[in-house]
Order: sequence, then structure tokens, then C-alpha cells
Amino acid sequence: MTEPTPAPAAFSFGRTRDWPGYFEAVANGDPRQTLLDALALFEADNHASEHAAEPQPRRAIDLGCGEGRDTAELLRRGWRVLAIDGHPEGIERLLAREDLEHRSRLETRVCAYESLERLPACDLLSASFALPFCHPEHFGRVWELVRGAIEPGGRFAGQIFGDRDTWASIPDRSHMTRPAAERLFEGFLLESFREDESDSRDAAGNEKHWHVYHIVARKRR
Repeated sequence: MTEPTPAPAAFSFGRTRDWPGYFEAVANGDPRQTLLDALALFEADNHASEHAAEPQPRRAIDLGCGEGRDTAELLRRGWRVLAIDGHPEGIERLLAREDLEHRSRLETRVCAYESLERLPACDLLSASFALPFCHPEHFGRVWELVRGAIEPGGRFAGQIFGDRDTWASIPDRSHMTRPAAERLFEGFLLESFREDESDSRDAAGNEKHWHVYHIVARKRR
């Protein structure tokens, strides 16, 4: 199943980093398909294991959680979640969600990429349409934190933007060729790597060519 790219209204806000506008534009959206795919793989692992019952909730990090669509789904499915966003309104909208269950298993943090110093160990790190907004100056360090946080057997789910994306010309965005994106996952099994190219136009007539890699990867034991 192909992950839909953000709607035109949403991408126009993303272009200018107007995050309150972006959160409003994507409000009430469904969980991202990469997250759902990763969760389905975890469930398949459990069914295949003789020890399917988990003594403790699995641990997830929702990096760039935004308004919280993925965090809400993780909590609903019994995960313990650390939700991180660089804009306080994202966390405010997450905590105000009517569908937010099991709040005792939720921890939130407002932290920009450039201020991120460590990430706790996790079984799943979800970064839905988030990492491309990490400045290239900080991307390598942040990616090492991501890799280091995921436990052996754990998964990454999210997006990396390709080099043919319109926003690749914006200096503060991180975009990669397909080989470079694949190299990020050395030591992982790529369970899903879908490359998507499509075009959108916002209400003001601004055109956007999307070049996105939708990735689910499992860290080798």
C-alpha cells in the first residue's frame, strides 16, 4: 500500500515551516501507513513466537510526533510512547486529542533536532515525514542517535526525502539519493522500501514534486 503524500494545503505550510498551520491542515488524519506496516510486522512476530505474551508494554519513540496521529495509535495498541516534537503546539494538540488513551504510558518532550542529545532505548522509532526537516548540519548526529536507540530486533518506520524532491533545493532540508538512503540502514533488514514520485499543487498554485522513500526496517540482532 502506498503512503499518501501530505495534501496541498499541508505541504504549503511545510515548505515555510509554519507548523501551527501544518498541524491544523493535517488534523484528524489517519495513522501513517509505515507505522501500521511496522505494527503488523510486530504482531506477526508475536504470533510466530512461543513467547507471544509481552510482560511489559513495548517502547516506542514518535520523533516529530506533530498533532499525534501515530502516538494515539501506538497507545491504543498498548505501547509505551515517548512523543517528541520541536514545536510546543504539536505536543499541546497531541495532549488535547479526544482519542488519546492510556495517558499513563505517554511521555512528551518539546525538543528541536539541534538540541537533541540522547534518545532512550526503544523497540520502534517512528519518524513520519519528520527527518527531512532536520538541517543537514545535524542530520548525521541525529541519525546516529536514532540508530543507537533502536534495540536489536526493533524497527524504524518513517520517511526519507529523495534528491529529486522540489524541496531538495532548500538549504535547511535533508534529502538523499536512493543509494545514500539505503546506506543509512546498514545493519538493518529493509522490510519495506517504497519509492514514490508524484506532483501536487497548492491553492496558491505552487507546484511540488514529491520524491519520498517510505521505509520499514528491522535492526539485526
